Amino acid sequence: MTQNDFDVVVGGGGIQGAGCAQAAAAAGYRVCLLEQNTWGSGTSSRSSKLIHGGLRYLETFQFGLVRKSLNERKILLRIARPLVHPVPFYIPVYAHSKHPSWKIFVCLSLYSLLGGFDSLARFRCVPKHEWGQLGGLKTAHLKQVFQYWDTQTDDQLLTRAVVQSAQKLGASVHQYANVMRAEPYASGYQVTYIKDETTYQLNCRIIVNAAGPWAAELQNRIQSAPAAPQVELVQGAHIELAGRVSDGIFYIESPTDQRAVFIMPWHDNTLVGTTETAFSGDPATPQATDEEVAYLLEAIQHYFPDFQAKLLNSFAGLRVLPKLTESFSARPRDTLVQYDNEHKPTVITLYGGKLTAYRATADTVLNKMRLTLGQPNTGKESQSTREIYVCKPV
Repeated sequence: MTQNDFDVVVGGGGIQGAGCAQAAAAAGYRVCLLEQNTWGSGTSSRSSKLIHGGLRYLETFQFGLVRKSLNERKILLRIARPLVHPVPFYIPVYAHSKHPSWKIFVCLSLYSLLGGFDSLARFRCVPKHEWGQLGGLKTAHLKQVFQYWDTQTDDQLLTRAVVQSAQKLGASVHQYANVMRAEPYASGYQVTYIKDETTYQLNCRIIVNAAGPWAAELQNRIQSAPAAPQVELVQGAHIELAGRVSDGIFYIESPTDQRAVFIMPWHDNTLVGTTETAFSGDPATPQATDEEVAYLLEAIQHYFPDFQAKLLNSFAGLRVLPKLTESFSARPRDTLVQYDNEHKPTVITLYGGKLTAYRATADTVLNKMRLTLGQPNTGKESQSTREIYVCKPV
C-alpha cells in the first residue's frame, strides 16, 4: 500500500472530470485524476459528437445554458482545433411540422443574438433551387429549409486531449483505478483505490465526484458526503449507417413523435440519434434497444427515402437528469453541482451536464475549490484556465 498527498482528487475520467482536473492543475493545485476504465469510455464517448449551443433548449427557456454553451463553442473553436470544426446544419420544415417556419426563424435569430453575432451566427433560408443538393432530402410537402452553423467533435478524442493537457499541467492521472472508499482524514479525506490488484491511499482536501452515471454510487462510498439528489438515468441511443447522406447535419423531427433527431456525417458514414429512454440497469452496459434502432431507422428513411440504410453499429449513452414530472426533453440540461458545504466544500459532486460546457463547469468547481484551498503555494500567480487550455489529439 502506498500513500500520497494531493489538494484535489477527481473521481471519473469523462469530459467533466477531465475538465475539472485540468482546471485545478492549471491553477497550480496538486491534482490526482482516477478513472475506473479508460478515458471517456462512458457517456463521453457515446454522445451526439456536437459542440453546440443547444438550439432546442430555447423552447424550454434555458437561455442561460444556451448563452454559456455558445460562448464555450467559440472558445473551443479557438483552442481545440482540429478536434472541433464548423458544420452546416439544416432544418427542413414541412406542411405538418411541429414547429412552423416563423418559429424556427425567431429561434435562429435569438440563437444568433445569444451567440454575440459571431462568425457562426449566420443563418439563411435555403432557396428552392438548392434543395436538390441536400442529399436526397424528401421534398414532398417541404415548405422551407433553414441553414445555420454549429460544430462537431470526436468526443472521446477531446476527452483524452483534456486529460493529456491536465497531465502536462502536473496532474497525476490513472486509468483502471477503482475508488473503493473515502473517509474523513485530518482536514480532508483519505481515498482508497485499487489499480492492478494493488491498493493505494491518497490524502486530499477536496474530492470531486465526476463519475457521471456512477456519481450516486461513488457518493455512497464517500463517508459523510451528502445524499445524492433525486436524479434519473436516461438512455440516448445512436445508430451508425454505411455511407454518408451529406457533409452537413440535418436537424429533423421524428415522424413517430416529433422529437428532435440529428442525421450527421461521422467519418465516412452517417450517425443518427438520439433517443430518450428511461434506464435502470448497470451503467456499464447500456445498449440500443431494438425499438430505439427501429425508431431511428424510421426517421432517416422517412426524410431520405432513397438512402440505403445499412446498419453498421449502434450504441447508447446515459444522461443524468433531475427526477421531475416533466418529459425528459423538457428537463434542465445544465450541470447540477452539489457541495457538502457551500462556504468551504470538501466534497463536490457533478450530476449531468453538457459536453460543450465542460470548461464552464470546471470553472464553477474551481471557484468553489478556492474557498477551501486558498491560493496554491506555487510561488506564482494562477493563470486563467480559459487561456491555457491546450487540447491536442492523442
